[in-house]
Amino acid sequence: MGVLGGTFDPPHIGHLIVASEALWQLRLDEVRLVPARVPPHKPDGSSADAERRARWVEAAVAGQPGLVVSRIELARTGPSYTADTLEEMAAAQPGVRLWFILGADQLAELPGWRDPDRILAAARLAAVPRNGRDRRQLGALAHRIAPGRVDWLDVPEIAVSSSMIRERMAAGRPIRFLVTPPIEAALRREGLVPSRADE
Repeated sequence: MGVLGGTFDPPHIGHLIVASEALWQLRLDEVRLVPARVPPHKPDGSSADAERRARWVEAAVAGQPGLVVSRIELARTGPSYTADTLEEMAAAQPGVRLWFILGADQLAELPGWRDPDRILAAARLAAVPRNGRDRRQLGALAHRIAPGRVDWLDVPEIAVSSSMIRERMAAGRPIRFLVTPPIEAALRREGLVPSRADE
């Protein structure tokens, strides 16, 4: 089982491509997308409400085989820490094999996360290269951070981010094809994207 955590504010095609490629390349039974209730890196609550973000992710993966949403972090109070989430998932399904999906930039920062040893004890890492980094450099990084625990995913690099989508929405610019049609429709219903008559 793959685990892809994030703020998903909002979810976009990059999230779904990574989840889909992990599902296929690692031959997983499913990939769980896990919206953070309180992202540790955004303690000021600057992101959209957690329940709203969870609904967006559910809309994004609806009807997509193998992609599911986990609300495990929404049920907890305080910041959402990866180590807690992975251990809780492992305890709920004894014998499950977990892969925590993250970008190479996040892999480099992993030693500074809360309890990285617990993360590595609970799951292998499925890492996504970023910014065309040399594979030898990435191999050295993986050996330094998590020797023998990293599987690299070959994922098309899509320069889309949630912050870019929020900026485009705030400026009244289109987001079509940067998010899936169900997400665009949900954002439109909430008044975050202009109605088509206004475009």
